[in-house]
Amino acid sequence: MERDMTTGKPMKILLNFTIPIFIGNVFQQFYSMADTVIVGKFVGNTALAAVGACGTLIFLILGFLMGMTAGFTVVTAQHYGAGNQKAMRQSVASAAILSLIVSMLLTVLSMALMKDVLRWMNTPADMYNQAYAYIMVICGGIVAQVLYNLLAGILRAVGDSKRPLYFLILAALLNIVLDLVFIMVFHMGAAGAAYATVISQGVSGLLCLLYIIKYVPNLHLCREDWKMDWNLMKWQMKIGFPMAFQFSITAIGTIVVQTALNVFGSVAVAGYSAAVKIEQIVTQAYIALGTAMSTYCAQNMGAGKIYRIRQGFRSATWMGEVYAVLTGILVFFCGKSMTVLFVSENVREITEYVDVSLRCAAISFVFLAVVNIYRNGIQGMGFGLLPMTAGIAELVGRSMAAVAASRFGSFLGICLASPAAWVLAAGLLLGMYFRIMHQYKVKGLLKPGEEDVVPVLKKRYI
Repeated sequence: MERDMTTGKPMKILLNFTIPIFIGNVFQQFYSMADTVIVGKFVGNTALAAVGACGTLIFLILGFLMGMTAGFTVVTAQHYGAGNQKAMRQSVASAAILSLIVSMLLTVLSMALMKDVLRWMNTPADMYNQAYAYIMVICGGIVAQVLYNLLAGILRAVGDSKRPLYFLILAALLNIVLDLVFIMVFHMGAAGAAYATVISQGVSGLLCLLYIIKYVPNLHLCREDWKMDWNLMKWQMKIGFPMAFQFSITAIGTIVVQTALNVFGSVAVAGYSAAVKIEQIVTQAYIALGTAMSTYCAQNMGAGKIYRIRQGFRSATWMGEVYAVLTGILVFFCGKSMTVLFVSENVREITEYVDVSLRCAAISFVFLAVVNIYRNGIQGMGFGLLPMTAGIAELVGRSMAAVAASRFGSFLGICLASPAAWVLAAGLLLGMYFRIMHQYKVKGLLKPGEEDVVPVLKKRYI
């Protein structure tokens, strides 16, 4: 079901759009969480650490592709908001072509370089083989991951956040079943969990495609839509690749943290990995709200309603910060109790690591909310490069903290690396937002009735 986000109360629109994405993101976490739980319980702590150690690499590769497809579909949302159906369909076709090319290249490169990367990350010898087997299957299934993310992004661009949720729920349940079959029946270890993830993600992508073919006529492409429009592709790359690199910059910082963490041994890695999984369940709300802001800002940018964008940022900030405070308190005091879901050996020792990590994250959720809301919102407005500077600051803050902590042998310092990055990035993004809004205020575009088609869409593409 398509939804026009250029009319109505911003808070209600954002809330209704965010909730299905949040639920979907939580179920998407079940892919990796099911892997973690089942591997930890039925294969062992070493395999759990191996899967956890691959998390940062997966985020680097798949995060790049998620950011890229999200950026491509920003253009789709802008044309949808402007009511230009032809340009919207053309943006879908060019996004599909670009996504296929990039995903194939990344598949080849990642699989060719993975051995060297794992060695560079100081992956402990006792978990190296399982980590390599796991990550190679994930890399081999990149196309399946891209299929879902692109099609789900296209549906969200036209205001439908529910259908991607339904398909993701089905795929998450399938993933759990396949995890159990591959690991418990066929004894495939960590690699079995990776196969389950790739197959399930591919199924969710195919379901999105079938739904679009049958129920979304506005997205049915004809031969003319597939004609190469270089101006359109340049505009999509101008937004998509900075968003992709933003994810990669963040991922590089987490790889630096993982590399520093690996020197503490597999027990510490297992504890940190379990803490990250618990944290990610809670923080999916920030990611969902950011995704909603991206679509909301893109549609209103296309319609020239800049004043509604400012209203949307205010509403999203209120929602994000209230949620951050409530969940921060819950995770700070109770988060470690979920450790038993992930481990069956050395539970007490691992729980101590989990508790330290979660408490460091919980006190910083208010900054993480700002990062997701303002980064995605600014990107949805069509500013691809600006948020990258915040990403670079995030990389610097996270890397410096991790390297210093590793040098002094401080696990606490490792856990503070991400919070330090969030604080730095949040400050920069707020500064960018107020500067952008000041420029629109000078142009007289922040008052109702002063709507104007955004210059980007007047010229069609820049």
